[in-house]
Amino acid sequence: MVISRILIITVMGFSLLTGCNENEKTKILRLAHGLDTGHPVHKAMVYMSEAVEKKSGGKMSLQIYPSQQLGTERQCVELLQIGSLDMTKVSSAVMEGFAPGYQVLSLPFIFEDRDHSWRVLDGEVGRDLLLSGTDYYLRGLCFYDAGSRSFYTKDRAVTHPDDLNGLNIRVMKSPTAMDMIEHLGARPSPISWGELYTSLQTGRVDAAENNPPSFYHSHHYEVCRYYCLDEHSSVPDVLLISTMAWDKLSTEEKNWLEEAAGESSIVQRTLWIEDEERSLAEIRKAGVTIIPKEEIDMDAFRKLVAPMHKAAGKDSSVKEMMTKIEELRQ
Repeated sequence: MVISRILIITVMGFSLLTGCNENEKTKILRLAHGLDTGHPVHKAMVYMSEAVEKKSGGKMSLQIYPSQQLGTERQCVELLQIGSLDMTKVSSAVMEGFAPGYQVLSLPFIFEDRDHSWRVLDGEVGRDLLLSGTDYYLRGLCFYDAGSRSFYTKDRAVTHPDDLNGLNIRVMKSPTAMDMIEHLGARPSPISWGELYTSLQTGRVDAAENNPPSFYHSHHYEVCRYYCLDEHSSVPDVLLISTMAWDKLSTEEKNWLEEAAGESSIVQRTLWIEDEERSLAEIRKAGVTIIPKEEIDMDAFRKLVAPMHKAAGKDSSVKEMMTKIEELRQ
């Protein structure tokens, strides 16, 4: 992987400035991410930082760098891998490139609802996935809620997969996400999040898909006037720590961090639901047409993507996870 030399030097400089060495009385872990300070995930990280300091009696703390101060999501992951950064947050879809098992979380309609997803993520499947990236120096600490992803379009309501035919739809750089769009009869465009607003304006893409807070806070509703609540996938975020940083922690320090991360995950879920409700209210107020699930032919969507589940199940380890996920339906 090619990483900016300037970025590496900058982050290593931060490491020296923060006093992250064994001789310091307070062990400082640097946590960088791309979200703004108003995001529920950032707020949960602040809670985690306060919890770590309290549990450790001031012997351990987190230094948080939001808003891509130390690089993009991908750059932060790469910095974890070389030990120049301690912690970051990524979408679990990004982890498909490091630990293939994560693809199961991106499969459309794999979860029945939010409660089902948390029974999975808080259980055996979730724990196994969090540890599955260690060969790539990436250890998961917890999952954060990123809601359910739905389609939004510029000039048409979507109630049936046929309404997506021929559209260029922006997706994450995830093989599973791109595969889903193709199964639905559209063309996937894996462009970066930062380019999406302009791409929608200029017609480079006709539509996108994301959760309500992302749709609202990005101002994409100014361009896309239809939001189809099909909730085709629920792809969580993952809090990662570099195994290089993890291996330097004592057993006690690891316990402090894991406990604080788990507590922050619970707090974040409440913050997320509040932001989701607020975002839907705001885009409705702005005049966006919101198509509820009751008006969508969900069976048609599920039928078209069903082959993806069958294909994923050809991998025995993924099939085992899918079976466990199915068993946790109620």
